[in-house]
Amino acid sequence: MENTINEFVKENILLKEENEKLKKLLENYNNSRKIYYEKNKELVNEKAKERLKKLAQENPEKLKEINRRAYLKRKEKIKNNDEIKEN
Repeated sequence: MENTINEFVKENILLKEENEKLKKLLENYNNSRKIYYEKNKELVNEKAKERLKKLAQENPEKLKEINRRAYLKRKEKIKNNDEIKEN
């Protein structure tokens, strides 16, 4: 019994160390992506506009669907914010 408890404690320690290591790697990855978008904000926005223009020419129905979903999400978010303020 004592032996199994020690094994669990060791395994727990190893898993905590691995968890910390992975958190640091994820933080570095997210920071590098964030820095990229901060530096290239104009370029990213320009590419997005070009994709929307291309989509509007090729498939206007899909663009309408995308815009409608975005509108509904904004509407839902505003509704949720209003409910939170009331409470």
